[in-house]
Amino acid sequence: MDIRVSDEDLIKQIATGDRLALDALYRRHGVRLYRFLLRLINNETIAEDIVSDVFFDVWQQAGRFEARSSASTWLFAIARFKALSARRGRQHLELGSDEAMIEDPSDDPENLMLKADKGKIIGRCLSKLSVLHREVIDLVYYHGKSIEEVGKILNIPENTVKTRMFQARKRLSELLATAGVDRGWP
Repeated sequence: MDIRVSDEDLIKQIATGDRLALDALYRRHGVRLYRFLLRLINNETIAEDIVSDVFFDVWQQAGRFEARSSASTWLFAIARFKALSARRGRQHLELGSDEAMIEDPSDDPENLMLKADKGKIIGRCLSKLSVLHREVIDLVYYHGKSIEEVGKILNIPENTVKTRMFQARKRLSELLATAGVDRGWP
């Protein structure tokens, strides 16, 4: 499969029964969807199952894709809906602390240790955010989605996304200050 083929074109090909196109779309987005789901539901097995379900739905519904948003926005919206369904009744969700660590190849062992410690603290603080705030932070900072895309994925107005981002960053800043983490890295 040619890597220059757009996601939207892949979906059109999937609608005609092209399994290679589905495989290419999975290779492009499967890991990102898995990481997103893992942060939402904190269960590897369920996250893997949902990723499979998402691509099964894509296989079945590709012909209905209207391209009103990007293909990745459509995939994240399907994944989020399935995650919400899967986590009904769950009270506590955690963000993996290793996801919060930023790696720099020029770091010495001491800096790596300090970053690992900060990464764990940041992960714990992120897990204390409400699910609504954590979703917005995850989509914007970990998946690089725009405010508009986040609004489509979460099915909320852009101003609501902005408000949640503001509130999430404010709360995260408070939690980090309480935990003794400054804004800078060593």
